[in-house]
Amino acid sequence: MTAESFGTGAGEPGAGSPRATGLLDVLSVAAVVLDANGRIVFWTPQAEELWGYTAEEALGEYAARLFVHPEHLKAVVSLFAEVLATGRSWAGAFPIRRKDGSTRLTEFRNMRLLDDLGDVYALGLAADHTLLQRVETDLALCERLINQSPIGLALLGPDLRYLLVNPALERIDGIPAEDHIGRGLRETLPFPDIDTVESAIRQVLTTGTPLLDQYHVGRPPADRDHEHAWSLSFYRLEDPGGRVLGAAVAVVDVTERHRAAAEADRARRRLALVAEASTRVGTTLEVEQTARELAEIATPELADVVAVDVLDAALACRQSRKPDNGPELFRALALKAAHPTVALRAADPPGDLASYDGDRLVTLCVHTGRPVLVRHVGERDLPRIARDAEGTALLAQAGVHSYLAVPLIAHGEVLGALDLKRTRNPVPFDDDDVVLAGELASRAAVAIDNARWFQSVRNTALTLQRSLLPDHPPHRTGLELASRYQPAQATSEVGGDWYDVISLTDDKTALVVGDVMGNGIDAAATMGRLRTATCAYADLDLDPGDVLQHLDKITCDLEHYIVTCLYVVYDPRTRTCRIANAGHMPPAVSRPGRPPALLDLPPGAPLGVGGITFETSTVELGPGDLLVLYTDGLVETRRDAIDDRLDAMLGFLDDPRRPLEETCDLLLYGLRHPDDHDDVALLVARAV
Repeated sequence: MTAESFGTGAGEPGAGSPRATGLLDVLSVAAVVLDANGRIVFWTPQAEELWGYTAEEALGEYAARLFVHPEHLKAVVSLFAEVLATGRSWAGAFPIRRKDGSTRLTEFRNMRLLDDLGDVYALGLAADHTLLQRVETDLALCERLINQSPIGLALLGPDLRYLLVNPALERIDGIPAEDHIGRGLRETLPFPDIDTVESAIRQVLTTGTPLLDQYHVGRPPADRDHEHAWSLSFYRLEDPGGRVLGAAVAVVDVTERHRAAAEADRARRRLALVAEASTRVGTTLEVEQTARELAEIATPELADVVAVDVLDAALACRQSRKPDNGPELFRALALKAAHPTVALRAADPPGDLASYDGDRLVTLCVHTGRPVLVRHVGERDLPRIARDAEGTALLAQAGVHSYLAVPLIAHGEVLGALDLKRTRNPVPFDDDDVVLAGELASRAAVAIDNARWFQSVRNTALTLQRSLLPDHPPHRTGLELASRYQPAQATSEVGGDWYDVISLTDDKTALVVGDVMGNGIDAAATMGRLRTATCAYADLDLDPGDVLQHLDKITCDLEHYIVTCLYVVYDPRTRTCRIANAGHMPPAVSRPGRPPALLDLPPGAPLGVGGITFETSTVELGPGDLLVLYTDGLVETRRDAIDDRLDAMLGFLDDPRRPLEETCDLLLYGLRHPDDHDDVALLVARAV
């Protein structure tokens, strides 16, 4: 074997040969060879460093005379003779005298050498005992730290393949140590961002700058059902000569801290969701809108697919029967998904009625008044969730894996259920989800309960109100007529606004619009009494001012009511209107070819003041002229000046030839607002 096989010289390894390590340089092992007489025949630079003698000073000298203290001489000579005679090696430590007279405890390895002539020599390998002890202690410490540390440790080669792992890393990733060796990072680390990890380690190998506490989350092979978290730190390893050996990786399992932080964050988000629900759910007194708000707030934080279904009997404010195992009739109010999914096709569209048997989970929920939780939905569960066989297939296709139904309960009555499904969210519903869903459902149920009673009372009020008004204005000689009554949008109470069209003698027609101040059944009843009295006085063919005089006396006898009223008598033969006003809004008139305007009439005092004389004014109403009578709810708001509103009303009367029904719609939809708190009576007449 030639020298070229090993290298061309110090520090220049040949191709294919491993590079020398620096450990022997650290130990600084000295080599000394003695002949059979004990004279020094070979001397290394390390020996000079260890004992202080140069080669010129040591070679040819008796070793015992240079190194050994007198008290140790006999033992050393005996040991030397035994090694040469028997050929047995000797290892041990004893104190050596240095050139400067100091003593150094030195560790020896002594052995016999034979050359090709049969001559005998003794080889001594020596190193400082203190240095060896320190290295031995360091190695023992490192071994103990690596093997007993609770931190996972791994040594990677420059190619990022495992060279060593400790038991802690075995426990962390669930892979035996022997299965790591020789494998790459991608084969063991369960991180979705493995490219980032490899890039970070290569950066450390290049720069030598450690990267500490890198946070990573993944699912280890030993526990793929749960998310774990680790803190990773990377260090470059070098030998004493600066050669890069690889990278050390320290892995700390911080799963508990990660889960605690995640749980705290989850709790914060849930509290925020409850707080948001208190402001977003129940913003209106509409059942459907409240249900939509509930579905929107629960998506996607709580579920991927949300439905709100209410019992039809509860929605109609009918007394529900005692729960049993029979079917229930549900009305779907809201349906919401966090993402496009076929699961929407498996649910009842909002507005539809559906009957579900007692074995369905949503029916079980409303019968028991308790949540129904299916953490892991199986094939047997889907038919009890879906509406039919087609819905079952669609839910399976959508990947529904967890289900929760929570009852909507208000004042002890079960109104319906909040239906929740998870498809993309991989985490099944748990007990915390049940509590959160119950809190949202409880808040929404109160709002739905208020809304359904509001709508019920409102419907009753409208029925009563409309029963007190004429069905349709009759067709009168010389007049086209149209009318509207619109209740207040923001209150369920009955108003006191009314209109009337009364037939008089000689083809004359009385047009009446009035407003009883206030709301409630009493206001409506007062309105009904005044309407009846107006019809009676109109039959007497009295002057409009006289009619209002009589109505004023009647109103004074009522309990603290103030009434405004406009009484008009139209005579088609003379094409004139005689008008008397009791504190009411002035009528508007629109004539062809002329801008619309308000009639300038004496305002008069409201009915019920007492002792007031009402003036009668005469106004011409030619062919095509439009007369508009209305109550203040059409033009008065809490936001705008009355003059601006009156100008806006006149703007809708720009074309007196427009169909009367269209004119009524323009006025109502152009001037009314959903937040208006007053009802409106509107009567429009056009002379023909």
